[in-house]
Amino acid sequence: MADTVESLAARYWWALALRGVLGIIIGLIALFFPDVTLAALVLLFAAYMLVDGVLAIAAGVQAARRHERSWPLLLEGVADIAAGLIAFFWPAITLLVLVYVIGFWAIVSGILMIGSALRPPRRDEWLFVLAGILSMIFGGLILIAPVVGAVVLAWWFGAYAFAFGIVLLILAFRLRRPEHPEVVASTI
Repeated sequence: MADTVESLAARYWWALALRGVLGIIIGLIALFFPDVTLAALVLLFAAYMLVDGVLAIAAGVQAARRHERSWPLLLEGVADIAAGLIAFFWPAITLLVLVYVIGFWAIVSGILMIGSALRPPRRDEWLFVLAGILSMIFGGLILIAPVVGAVVLAWWFGAYAFAFGIVLLILAFRLRRPEHPEVVASTI
């Protein structure tokens, strides 16, 4: 008999509880130590770029051995490694660029939302306009104060991780209740 998602979740309620606790811990770290969170994000990006670059170069070498087009993979690998090294040796610049990208994205996204509300007219176009204005304000504030914007992004991530962890913890303990007989059967 195939297990349902609920019965599997009930049987492994403890895994959800661990994920919840981890989410709460990471959320608290991000909320109280945003600098650590941002440094970890930049270092993860740097590590990913370095590994991805090495793998792209390896794929390019393999393609060259088979007399296939290899230069795009080799070039990508070099670009990835360069980005990884920049992120590793200059993490503040990398973070600043990321914050600026998010700021510009929010402004462009807001402009496009407002534009989509105007042609053709929609029933609730004012909500599109409001969402666009909010997005543009958010982007503008990030561009005006990018350091504060980076900290705010870490706080938002922390709030999300904390809330997500609490929800998973509540779910885990609700699934552990006796009304889920699959939990009792799996522990016998």
